[in-house]
Amino acid sequence: MNQSRREANAQATLAARESYGKLIAILAARTRDVAAAEDALADAFAAAIAQWPRDGVPNNPVGWLLTVARRSAGHAAARRQTADRGTAMIQMLEDERRDTGLDDFGDDRLKLMFVCTHPAIAVDAQAPLMLQTVLGLDAARIAGSFLVAPASMGQRLVRAKRRIRDAGIAFAIPRPIDIPERLSAVLSAIYAAYGTAWDDIAGADERLAGLADEAVWLARLTVQLAPEEPEALGLLAMMLHCEARRAARRGPDGSFIALRDQDVALWSRDMMAEAESALRAAARMGRPGRFQTEAAIQSLHVQSRMTGERLHGPLVQLYDVLARFAPTTGVLVARSVAHAENGEADAALSQLDAITGAETYQPWWAARARILWLCGQGAAARKAASRAAGLSNDPGIRRFLLTDGYRDD
Repeated sequence: MNQSRREANAQATLAARESYGKLIAILAARTRDVAAAEDALADAFAAAIAQWPRDGVPNNPVGWLLTVARRSAGHAAARRQTADRGTAMIQMLEDERRDTGLDDFGDDRLKLMFVCTHPAIAVDAQAPLMLQTVLGLDAARIAGSFLVAPASMGQRLVRAKRRIRDAGIAFAIPRPIDIPERLSAVLSAIYAAYGTAWDDIAGADERLAGLADEAVWLARLTVQLAPEEPEALGLLAMMLHCEARRAARRGPDGSFIALRDQDVALWSRDMMAEAESALRAAARMGRPGRFQTEAAIQSLHVQSRMTGERLHGPLVQLYDVLARFAPTTGVLVARSVAHAENGEADAALSQLDAITGAETYQPWWAARARILWLCGQGAAARKAASRAAGLSNDPGIRRFLLTDGYRDD
């Protein structure tokens, strides 16, 4: 591949990561057809790969992609409805003329997220649909986040997009009275997106570049929209606490560094202060929930490291509360580790064994290694760590597990 083609591919990849959901939101706002918008954008990316090496990367790659995608969408609409050919093309060209700055990306993306929460769309499809249409994740990666088969997730997403088109669902922020009821799915999607980016701490997947920042930005936007919703504040607080530690999670050689061994001097004090402020604001509203509890857990981790105080008892209490709010596989696995760290290793192992369907879930095996070691079963712990390492694509995490990093002695 020559230099110009490599540069064109790199620019197209960057534009796809940074603007996919923004462009989908703009393209789908008029047609109410998310699938058609995705097809048009795919055509635009294909055109970029073909033309940019020859003609050079345009000064405004996102604007170029939007123009080409709109024309592709217009042609597709005309092919479907011959009688409306002129109307479709005129409307697309008028959209191009009006759209000079693309300054409304934020509002359009949040609108599309709320479109995905419409009561006509199946609840189990709402958050996954946001992850695909707004954040550009593929069905296989989304399926992994929700621990379902990729084929099942793909079918779920197709049905949801068809529902948006057939029902003609309006692209608009819900009325204030409806926001609380529909906010939960939006927060769940942002949380899953951030978790996906957080798992790729080595930055091995270029398709996830900038996803964590994007998720934090969407969380801030949601807080602005619903400042009286404590769970929105809780989610933002949790993510900020995690982001504050990003620089300390890897060594210079790419090695994974566990929380207990991180250099706290590398933690962002500004982010942690903002997180604490958001968490206090949420607590004053007196309506506890999942994301506030997760933020409180992160806050307690910070307090423990900063003071040197062992706070395993309070952590267990928080994880027990969290398990009542959200008894997901990930939460139950983390809860079992918290109990083990609190001196309840045998009970924790029983809790871990009671979690069904986790045989291919890498964190389950990593947790098992830690708990077995705390139970005094070193040989079994090494086997579990080896299984966890085999389920990870991250060289740093594999090295951590295979060199007994799950131990702290």
